[in-house]
Amino acid sequence: MSLMGVDVGTTGAKAVAFDTDGQVLAQSYREYPELHPKPGLFELDPQQVWDAFVAVVAEAGASSANPVQALAISSQGEAFVPVDERGEFLYGSILSCDGRAEQQVRQLGEQLGDKHVFEITGMPVHPSFTLPKLMWLRDNEPQVHAETYKYLLWPDAICWKLGLPARLDWSLAGRTMAFDVTERRWSEPMLEAAQISPELLAEPIRPGEVIGQLPAEAAQLLGLSTECVVVAGGHDQPMNALGAGIISEGLAVDGMGTVECVTVAFEQPVLTEAMFNHNYCCYPHVAGDMYVSLAFNYSSGSLLRWFRDNFAEADRQRAAEQDRDAYEVILENLPAGPTGVLVAPYFAGAATPHMDARARGAMVGMTLGTDRRSFIKALLEGTCLDLRLNLESLEEAGVEVSRLRATGGGSKSPYWLQLKADITGREVVTINVVESGCQAGAILGGVATGVYDSVERAVEQLVSEQTVYEPRAQVHESYQRYFELYQQLWPAVREIVHQL
Repeated sequence: MSLMGVDVGTTGAKAVAFDTDGQVLAQSYREYPELHPKPGLFELDPQQVWDAFVAVVAEAGASSANPVQALAISSQGEAFVPVDERGEFLYGSILSCDGRAEQQVRQLGEQLGDKHVFEITGMPVHPSFTLPKLMWLRDNEPQVHAETYKYLLWPDAICWKLGLPARLDWSLAGRTMAFDVTERRWSEPMLEAAQISPELLAEPIRPGEVIGQLPAEAAQLLGLSTECVVVAGGHDQPMNALGAGIISEGLAVDGMGTVECVTVAFEQPVLTEAMFNHNYCCYPHVAGDMYVSLAFNYSSGSLLRWFRDNFAEADRQRAAEQDRDAYEVILENLPAGPTGVLVAPYFAGAATPHMDARARGAMVGMTLGTDRRSFIKALLEGTCLDLRLNLESLEEAGVEVSRLRATGGGSKSPYWLQLKADITGREVVTINVVESGCQAGAILGGVATGVYDSVERAVEQLVSEQTVYEPRAQVHESYQRYFELYQQLWPAVREIVHQL
C-alpha cells in the first residue's frame, strides 16, 4: 500500500506517494499561473487548479508500485472559490495576497474592534483573509453571490468536486477570519457582522478525520481504488510543520516555498497583546489540539521565479542543455559578502510584521556597478533580512526561535541556506524529506487508516535532521549594519509606495 499527500499551492499542485517507511514511491507536479485581472489583484483560474490536481494524483498514483490507501490535501490558505450545487466554479479563486477587500475588512474592524476580532479568530484585521473577500464578492459581484451554493477553500472544493461532503479542517477554517479558534467552530459574531450565512461555508472538522471513500466516478477519474480513503489535511504551513516534526512547543519550521513562512507550535492558544501588536496569528495546528503561529513573507520563492521568468532566459537555456534545474544555474557564482543593495521583498504586499496590503517591492543602493549576479544575491538577501526582522519581532512577542528546520523548494539550495544562517544568526537545518507538506498528508492518512499508532509515533519513525548550517560569526557581523538599515527601509519608503 501507499499513502498520498497532495499539496495545492499558489503556483502549482504536487502529489507524492509514500510507502509506510516514508520513502517516496512516485510524485508528480503541475504549474499554473497567477492571474492579475487588474493591478494589485491576484487570482487563480479554478479550472486550471482542478485539472492540475486531477493530473498529479492520477500520474503519481499510476507510477506508484503500491495502491494508494489514503489521500490527504495540504493547501494554500485563505484562497477560495464560489461553487454552485453541481460543483461548477463561478468565479476566479482569489488569493491570500490579493488586497481588494480593504474596505470590507475595515468595516469589520470598526464594527467589532480590531483587538476583539483577534481574540475571536486569532487573525489580525487584514484583507488577506477569506471573510472580507466574501463580503467583497457580495458587494461587487452580486450575481455571483446569488448563484453561489458554497464558498469553499481548496480541500473542500476538491472534495465537493469528487462527490464527497464539503468538510473543512480546523486549520484552514482558522485562516478565514470567520472561525472561533478557541471554540473551534464558525464564529457567530464574525459571520453576523459580515452578513454571511454559515450555510455558505463547509462543515469544520478535526484534521486527520476521515471525509469518506472515493465514489466510483471520482476513483475512475483519478485512477485510484474506491477503497482509497480521503482524510482531512490542512493549511500548508501547519502541514509543513507536521511533516517536519514540529509537534512540540517552541520548535519551528521554515517553509521556503512561493511564500516563506516560519511556523511555531504551541500547546495552548496565544492571544496576547504582544502577538496582536506584531500582527502574529494563532490558529489550530493539524497535530492534536496544538496551535501554531506564523511569521511570513509573501514574496520569497516567487521572487526567484519572477527573475527566472523575466530575466533568465540564457540561464534557462543552459539548464535545459545541461539537464539541470534552472534555479541551480541562476544561483551559481554569486558574489561573496553583502551586495550593498537593500531589497524590500514586498512584490505581493507585506506580510508579518507589517501586514500592509498596499506594500510593493523597493530596491535601494543600485549603482552602475551593480551587475546581474549582485542583483540576484540582493533578492536573496532581502528575503533573509526580512526573515531576521520576523524572528526578532517574534522574540519581542515572547517567542524564541534559535533553530529552523528548512523545507520546501528553497531548502534544496545550500547557498541560500548558508546565507539565511549567516544573516539571521540562527542554525538552519535540513531534514530527510523536502516535501514535508505532502508527507504530513501521508502521516494523517496513515494514522486515520491504522498504519501508524499516532502522529507522534509516525514523526519519530519518519523525520530526521540532516545537514546543519551554522551562522558564521564574521559574515553575520558584516550584515549587522545592513540589517539595521533594513529595519528603516520600509518605514522610509512606505508613504511613497502607497501613492503609486
